[in-house]
Amino acid sequence: MSQLNESIPRPGADRTSRLPASVTRLISALLPPFTALLIAAVVGDILILSFGQSPADVFVLLIEGTWGNAYGLGQVIYKATTLTFTGLSVALALRAGLFNIGAEGQLAMGGFCAAVVGLLLPAGTPAVLAVPLCLAGAAIGGASVASVPGVLKARFGASEVIVTIMVNFITLALLNWLIATKLNVAESLHTPEIHAGAVPRLSSVVDSFAGSAANFVLVVALAAAGYAAWYLFRTRAGYDLRAVGLQPEAAEYGGVKVGRVWLRAMLLAGAMAGLGGTNYVLGYKQYYEEGFAAGAGFLGIAVALVGRNHPFGVVIAALLFATLSQGGLAVNAVVPKQMVDVLTAVVIIAVATSVPEVQRLLKSVRGGGK
Repeated sequence: MSQLNESIPRPGADRTSRLPASVTRLISALLPPFTALLIAAVVGDILILSFGQSPADVFVLLIEGTWGNAYGLGQVIYKATTLTFTGLSVALALRAGLFNIGAEGQLAMGGFCAAVVGLLLPAGTPAVLAVPLCLAGAAIGGASVASVPGVLKARFGASEVIVTIMVNFITLALLNWLIATKLNVAESLHTPEIHAGAVPRLSSVVDSFAGSAANFVLVVALAAAGYAAWYLFRTRAGYDLRAVGLQPEAAEYGGVKVGRVWLRAMLLAGAMAGLGGTNYVLGYKQYYEEGFAAGAGFLGIAVALVGRNHPFGVVIAALLFATLSQGGLAVNAVVPKQMVDVLTAVVIIAVATSVPEVQRLLKSVRGGGK
């Protein structure tokens, strides 16, 4: 009798409404960003109307100033390159259950170490040798900064949020002191130009990008995203990292060294952020300058959240926020560019609130409308 009852669909249950797991995962991944963009578009329309402008005209101006011309596109690519690194840094830490607020300091230290390596190498060092050495210096520099909160978290359980914030201040102050007292050039706070390790700009291959800061560190960013995806989803270490992020107690019960995973995750996150400094130092100015990383580390948090902590989602989110950043300059003639900052905040809030709603919706669908 109980078997007969189980075979009869419950009232309100529609078995045809149940979706395959792959479809629900796709919906869970795509719906929050699309919802966030829709909400941001509505809020943006209201803000634009409040300034007495046409939303359609402003959005057309934004697209024309970014993706609509080679220079604007080049600037979007340049900004997205740095944001990809900082977004990956935050995303990898979040996958391990850690909140890395220190990407700003890790990014700055990575750029500084890349500049130091480029200054120590003799002029004329082949690029095939100089560039990897500078990249390695950047990764080690970023990882060294991240090692402090990583060790304190793994050994003493210290809050990585508080420690990374404090280490940010210490790192930036230390770098400013080193530049001002040891490597200063004239009146500005930047190092001399590097002797080796410069990365060519995209304009060296595509003439229409002339004038933009886009450079071939973009290739490194895409490779870093590919490596992060492989590490997270194709290796045992990545499995352990994700397991710790989901439930550290259960992972530890299963034999995973939680403290070791936390330290490894912070080191990897720091190395990713450190590599982001090469976009400016090696690919753009060819020297380290005080303040070049301002805002990029914290915006990486938004990139990771909108990208749902997936490496490829981070790349797409980095393009989105880079477009908004460059678009703010393009529309500044008709509306304040601070409007873009408001839209950025709206996107973040919309993603944060839409994720639980998506999960609730999927649970309802799987349950057949119960």
